[in-house]
Amino acid sequence: MAQLAPSAPVDLDRVLTLAARAFVEDLTRRFRPRLAELLAARAARQARIDAGTERLGFLKETESVRVARWTVAPIPADLLDRRVEITGPVDRKMIINALNSGAQVFMADFEDSLSPTWDNVVSGQANLLDAVRRQIDYTDASSGKAYRLNPETAVLLVRPRGLHLEESHFLVDGTPAPAPLVDFGLYLFHNARELLRRSTGPYYYLPKLQSHREARWWNDVFTHAEQTLGLAFGTARCTVLVETLPAAFEMDEILYELREHIVGLNCGRWDYIFSTIKTLKADAKHVFPDRAQVTMAAPCMRAYTTLLIKTCHLRGAFAMGGMAAQIPIKGDDARNTAALDKVRADKRREAGDGHDGTWVAHPGLVPVALEIFAEVLGTKKNQLDVARLDVQVSAADLLAVPEGTRTEVGLRHNIRVGVHYLAAWLAGNGCVPLYDLMEDAATAEICRSQVWQWLHYKVTVTMADGRNEHLTEEVFLNMAADEYAAIRNEVGDERFIAGRYSEARDLFVRLSTARAFVEFLTIPAYPLLDTH
Repeated sequence: MAQLAPSAPVDLDRVLTLAARAFVEDLTRRFRPRLAELLAARAARQARIDAGTERLGFLKETESVRVARWTVAPIPADLLDRRVEITGPVDRKMIINALNSGAQVFMADFEDSLSPTWDNVVSGQANLLDAVRRQIDYTDASSGKAYRLNPETAVLLVRPRGLHLEESHFLVDGTPAPAPLVDFGLYLFHNARELLRRSTGPYYYLPKLQSHREARWWNDVFTHAEQTLGLAFGTARCTVLVETLPAAFEMDEILYELREHIVGLNCGRWDYIFSTIKTLKADAKHVFPDRAQVTMAAPCMRAYTTLLIKTCHLRGAFAMGGMAAQIPIKGDDARNTAALDKVRADKRREAGDGHDGTWVAHPGLVPVALEIFAEVLGTKKNQLDVARLDVQVSAADLLAVPEGTRTEVGLRHNIRVGVHYLAAWLAGNGCVPLYDLMEDAATAEICRSQVWQWLHYKVTVTMADGRNEHLTEEVFLNMAADEYAAIRNEVGDERFIAGRYSEARDLFVRLSTARAFVEFLTIPAYPLLDTH
C-alpha cells in the first residue's frame, strides 16, 4: 500500500480511504513510467530548441490529422453554455462563493492558484466531496457570517496539478506519486457516481500540456480509470488549457488524441506568455517587453487565440477565452472604473472573435463578463457556429516578438509581485490580490522569467529618470533590496516578521540570477512548504 506522510490533515481518513489509495496506487504504477518518458522527451526537445537544432512549427508527421474531417464526441448538456467561468483554489469558502457567483462554471483549482501543502490538498478533496453532495457550508469565525449553496449553482470542473509535479506525501513503492494522478484520481474515485446521479459528470481542466503525446497519456488515464471504476467510456470529460508555446502548434492533434473525452480548449494566456519566454530563452532576438505591455492585442497573441477558435470550432469543440485578472477596487471609483473598463474591452474582444466563454478571477466580475457575452450570443448558448475560416496563422505569426519597451518600472513591479507572491505561496496561499490584480503561480512565473531573461541578455532598461542603462546583476540586486524594504513598509513589521518574505526574496533572487533557467518556480519552492 501507499505510504502517507506522518502529518495527518483533519480530513485524511475521509479522503485517503484504503480503496481510494489503492485506486491512485494503480494509476501511479500503470502510468508513472510513461509519464517519466514524456517528461524526458520534453527536456530533450527543449535542449534541441536551445541548441538551435529544432525550430517550432506544425508537425509534418501529424498533417493527416489536421487535414482530415473529424469531430470530438458530443458535448454534455450541462456544458453547452459556458459563457463565464470563475476559477479559484479549493478553499471551502471560495468554493461556496464561486458556485454561487452566477457564473456558468466554477473551476476548482489544485494547480496555479493553490499552494499545495498537504493540508490544502487533502482538505480541498474533502471540500469538493461535500460540494458535490451539496453538504458544504462555512461559518466565518471572526464575523459569524454563514455561507451555504444557493439552489442554482455553477457546474463544477476540477484542475489537477501539472504533469511535472509530484506529491511527496503520497509514496508508491517508495517514490512520490505524480501529483496530477493524485488530484485526478481522488476526485474521480469519490465523486464520479454521485455526479452522474445528479445529471452532471466528472469534468476536468488539464494544464500545461506540451504535446499530443501527453494528451494521449491523459486519454489513456481517463479510459483506464473509467474501466476500473465501472464507468461508461467517455464519462470523464476535459478541457485542455493551451498555455504552452509548443501546444499551440498541436491543437488539432491534442483534440484528436482526447476526442472521446474532450470538450474544448482554453487560452491560458498568462502561462502561455511564461512558456514563450521559457521555450525561446536561448534566442537573443526574442526578449519580451514589460509584462504589462504584452496584451492580447499583440499580433502573436491574436494569432494564438484566433487559431484556437478556428481549430476548436472546426472539430465541434469549445474555444474558451482567458483570465481577466482584474479585481474590483473598493474606495476608489476612478480606479475601479478603469479596471472594469479593461475587463469589458477584453471580454468584448473575446466574444467578438468567437470565443464560447471566458474566465474571471473574482465574483464581482461575473456580471460584467455575462453582460458582454449576452450582447454577442443573444439567444445562443455558445458560438460553435462561428467557423473563423478567415483565420490563417503561420508558425512565424505564433513566434513573433511583442513590441514594447523595457523599463525600470516594469522591472521593479516584477520583483515586488514575485517576492510578495512567493511569500504568500510559501505560507500556504496560492491566490493573492496584489496591486489591483489577482496573482497566481502563472503570473509569478512571468515576473521571474522576465527578470531572468533581461539579466541573461543584459538588456537596456529605460530608468525612471529617463536614462538608458544595461541591466547587470548588481543593478538588479540593488533594486531587489529596495523592493524588499518597500514590501516591509507596505505590510508592516508585525506581518513581515511573521511571514516568509526573506525566504521568498532569496528564492526569487536565486531563480532570477541562476545560470541555467529553472523550468518551474514551484519545483524548488515545493520542498520549502514543509520546512517552516
